[in-house]
Amino acid sequence: MPALWIAHVTVTDPEAYGKYAELAGPAIAKHGGQFIARGERYVQLEGQERPRNVVAKFPSIEAAEACYHSPEYQEALSHARGASERELLIVETTG
Repeated sequence: MPALWIAHVTVTDPEAYGKYAELAGPAIAKHGGQFIARGERYVQLEGQERPRNVVAKFPSIEAAEACYHSPEYQEALSHARGASERELLIVETTG
């Protein structure tokens, strides 16, 4: 079943986070991920507000998890650490 990779982000260092974004996109695409939403308008109804929200669709939860643990994505993530506050989850869809 397909899965969604959902990230809620507050960027604290735009320059370093820009390096993350440059590297993360190709790593996500390599694992079959396609962006559905990437920092567009949103309405916060509950919980902690994060001004950057990203959703990518993957062929499966396993593909999304493999992407996260891949060397390419981990290299990208090294630029996000210390440059953002983030929550990231993967959720399987119903079809």
